[in-house]
Amino acid sequence: MSIKIGILGYGNLGKGVELAVNAAPDMELVAVFTRRDPKTLQIKTQGVPVVSTDDIESWKDKVDVMILCGGSATDLPVQTPQYAKMFNVVDSFDTHARIPEHFANVDAAAKESGKVAVISCGWDPGMFSLARVYSNAILPDGNDYTFWGKGVSQGHSDAIRRVKGVKNAKQYTIPVESALEAVRSGKNPELTTRQKHTRECFVVLEDGADAAAVEKEIKEMPNYFADYDTTVHFISEEELLKNHSGMAHGGFVFRSGKTGADKEHNHVIEYSLKLDSNPEFTTSVLTAVARAAFRMYNEGQKGCKTMLDIAPAYLSEKSGEELRAHLL
Repeated sequence: MSIKIGILGYGNLGKGVELAVNAAPDMELVAVFTRRDPKTLQIKTQGVPVVSTDDIESWKDKVDVMILCGGSATDLPVQTPQYAKMFNVVDSFDTHARIPEHFANVDAAAKESGKVAVISCGWDPGMFSLARVYSNAILPDGNDYTFWGKGVSQGHSDAIRRVKGVKNAKQYTIPVESALEAVRSGKNPELTTRQKHTRECFVVLEDGADAAAVEKEIKEMPNYFADYDTTVHFISEEELLKNHSGMAHGGFVFRSGKTGADKEHNHVIEYSLKLDSNPEFTTSVLTAVARAAFRMYNEGQKGCKTMLDIAPAYLSEKSGEELRAHLL
């Protein structure tokens, strides 16, 4: 029996979930829900309805898991607890500092409805979180390091586009190679924010804009660029669209630790991702987690979960016998 999936929101994440669900042998996309006029939305999957969120409650018994594809800033803090009252849900909430608060709100709603809600799924939080927990458990005497990139930061790109005189922009987060190598070698370096990452900006100016003033404002922007070595390149819009239209990203999680009676043995755990499409990889994680949510719900579980609470076998469409024979 196919797991019936609903998608809420049809931006980059929603489109990625559609691809991942259609590639999953045990899943079926039954509806896409939107706040827009459904008539204006053209999805790839033939025969699947596009439905207004005004009518979403009537689908309570037709959707096994609703995958929420809104943003973490304003959408998911409202949507996840709201829809956990009707459906098993999965989201990609990625504001790390607010995860405990989000968990508490969603947990209350899901326990009240008897549903399962899995939050903060993706690669960080998500796959990187698993890497950190596994490696901390194995090497309790050690240090954690996380590097992001090289990849496009949507938030930082948006911040540049808000600068007066900027027509369009893309920003790349780039790990510092010397810092990466110091961590890989087991030196356990103490690294500042500036020592771990640099930022590279490609900016299209409005006609008549002051390039020097724009560059100064970008480099001095608090919480975004002031703490980093930042390079600003001014390019044409044609070049931006030609060379910087991708959504690649990735990163590394390290745990360096010591064992032995005198702490004489050094160990380094490294987990890395190199992603051609950040949204398509993220939604591949969301889709696998939807499978786990469905299984946990059928076992009678309820409330809010994270990827740290999911047994690895629940993520796979393979049977336990297949997993033990081929992947264990």
